[in-house]
Amino acid sequence: MTNAEQHYKKMTETPVSRLILNLGIPTTISMLITNIYNMADTYFVGTLGESAQAATGVLFTVQAIMQGIAFMFGHGGGTFIARELADKDTDKATMYISSCFFAGGIIGLLICVLGLSFLEPLVRFLGSTETIVPHAKDYGFWILLAAPFIICSLILNNGLRYEGKAFYAMFGLTAGGILNILGDYVLVMRLGMGVYGAGLATAASQVVSFSILLVMYLKMAQSTIRLKAMSRKPGLYLTVARVGLPSLIRQGLTSVTIGLQNNVTKPFGDAAMAAMSVVNRYSNFLMCVGLGMGQGFQPVASFNYQAKKVDRVKKGLLFTTAFGLVFIGGMSILSMIFAEPIISIFQKHEEVIRIGATALRYTAFGMIFMSFSTPVNMLYQSIQQPTISSVLSLIRSGGVTIPMLLIAVPLLGLTGIQTAQPTADVVAGLLSIPFIIRFLRSKE
Repeated sequence: MTNAEQHYKKMTETPVSRLILNLGIPTTISMLITNIYNMADTYFVGTLGESAQAATGVLFTVQAIMQGIAFMFGHGGGTFIARELADKDTDKATMYISSCFFAGGIIGLLICVLGLSFLEPLVRFLGSTETIVPHAKDYGFWILLAAPFIICSLILNNGLRYEGKAFYAMFGLTAGGILNILGDYVLVMRLGMGVYGAGLATAASQVVSFSILLVMYLKMAQSTIRLKAMSRKPGLYLTVARVGLPSLIRQGLTSVTIGLQNNVTKPFGDAAMAAMSVVNRYSNFLMCVGLGMGQGFQPVASFNYQAKKVDRVKKGLLFTTAFGLVFIGGMSILSMIFAEPIISIFQKHEEVIRIGATALRYTAFGMIFMSFSTPVNMLYQSIQQPTISSVLSLIRSGGVTIPMLLIAVPLLGLTGIQTAQPTADVVAGLLSIPFIIRFLRSKE
């Protein structure tokens, strides 16, 4: 039996729940490690003061843009990779991964050059105060320098997932994450390099992750990466972008929203900026389980839908939704109960803890509803019906949050900032339920 036949058998005959867990658990671990090292930056930089910690929150916007571009190519291209592997066409799968990989690298280089050329205006635009600007420039220098590696690493990671090689994808990100945590400890705590050291540790870890993932892809995947295989047809990139658009909206619009959040939070002082920075990073940590299982569901949905095994896709949707409700719901409840101790891990300032604990309780409640919106987003994107995913992503990532920040903050003050994203999560979750029912009742 050939590798293609073995892969087809695995994706179409393994019990759906086991298959999603096999693909989702390594993805979840990857995301947890990634967020742990993001939180390590938050923790170690938090020892340097509120302004330094707020700087990592400002640059989180730039990182979200990079991730959005990477996920657009990774999820968009990955959907087609899974489809071609379902049809046992490794040459076309190679064309898709090669095109996405090199296109992502070119965009990463552009972000690097433009970002470094306009670094100070950029960090000011993203909400830095006069006390935050020096720290944001130190941290941002390294983040922007690593842009091509950040984007290409995530494209490789998603390519491996859609190939059914989630374990190898996990290994690459985990190695980089561990290095970043060690680097933070040595450079920030031992050598006293401050925010500059935290940025250097992050950049170095991204280069390591990229190198490992590239070797893994070239050795383990059915498709491969070749410059000659890169498509010269603009239509292919537009098609990939259309399918990957929900991912770009999820990450890219989130970055715009966080940038706006930073700007409207600025008048409330560095303590409020630091508190919202901690909550944003911690909430991303909470989302890992739901998003990890959702991303484990994606290749299962893409492959089986193309193989005309829609009942398996329906079973996968139900399992992913139920799993999210149990785990995200449980983690959210614990976060509401222990909000103050959680915030105090990252920042000891009483005002930061007070503001952050209130924001975390609102955020944790809203995240329960992501158990509905995340599987729906992943489903419709994976079966190449991205309009529904794009609309729901738009609602959650900015369509509700941005108006809330512009309208509620003048009326409610800091409470408007704290409740903006949770409101969007609740609305997106409730709107997703009819689409779950619709797919489960479909006759395909």
